[in-house]
Amino acid sequence: MSQYVGLQQQINRNNTRSVLLVIAFPALILGAFYAIVAFGARNGNGTFDADLASKAFISGLPMVIFAVSIWFLIAFLSHSAMINLATGAHTLERKNHMRVYNLTENLCMGVGMKMPKLQIIESDALNAFASGINEKTYTVTLTRGIIDKLNDQELEGVIAHELMHIRNRDVRLLIVSIIFVGIFSFLIQVTFRSLLYGAMSGGNRRRDGKDSGAALMVIILIVSIVAYILSLLFKFALSRKREYMADAGAAQMTKNPLALASALRKISGNAEVEAVKSEDIQEMFIENPPGSSAGFLGEMGALFSTHPPIEKRIKVLEQF
Repeated sequence: MSQYVGLQQQINRNNTRSVLLVIAFPALILGAFYAIVAFGARNGNGTFDADLASKAFISGLPMVIFAVSIWFLIAFLSHSAMINLATGAHTLERKNHMRVYNLTENLCMGVGMKMPKLQIIESDALNAFASGINEKTYTVTLTRGIIDKLNDQELEGVIAHELMHIRNRDVRLLIVSIIFVGIFSFLIQVTFRSLLYGAMSGGNRRRDGKDSGAALMVIILIVSIVAYILSLLFKFALSRKREYMADAGAAQMTKNPLALASALRKISGNAEVEAVKSEDIQEMFIENPPGSSAGFLGEMGALFSTHPPIEKRIKVLEQF
């Protein structure tokens, strides 16, 4: 019983930290917007005018909030369709996969949760992920490879891991973080293309006002890149912490931590789903192998890793 309380306390503490990280995303947007308007807030002497910057910030705030809200609403409501399109996932038919349905139903009944939808990706890779924002859209997606190559205890551990992501509201928080990171990514692309287009097409134009306009675009680009990097760090920190919690919760749910450890050992080195190119989708998987950039950056690369090293996860489970 004390072990359960300890785990629940860790989950509650992690949820609190995650909420703070999510709050940091809109704060980052507002901070980036203020930095941009502050660049143009100059008085007659060309020095920074705090009052002018505040007025420009307040006057532009409704437009920023409206644009972000529309972006967020569209992405939030259409995320399931976008995930299915990116992965090629389709419904896992009960009549053909009673084993998977039985394992999932038993786990859900054991913890008193509504059973999510089940989907499958036709890939020999060994991987799985959970998605959704509410009980109507919660989904656990498994690859063909992970269903075929894991035994019942190992597959049960993997499914329990994904169910814990749903129970801990990880999937909802991850989707929120992906949306906010996408805002900065979009802004960088638009600004960079505008600068590139201006440089290529502005040779014969008058330069009155052009230099100041280009300078503003450069400032927007720099601020957006900084904000994008910070938002990535927030998102990756959020993801890494929750993988450990999902592993621990799955071990407690199945009463068999060694089965999940064995599953992760089989998954290691066989997790890449080649058909899935979206990095946002890849980081939702139970294992997302680090790219060459992480290895090149060494310790710094760990900051940009979406998952803890699978060897560490296995070691923790074996000591559970």
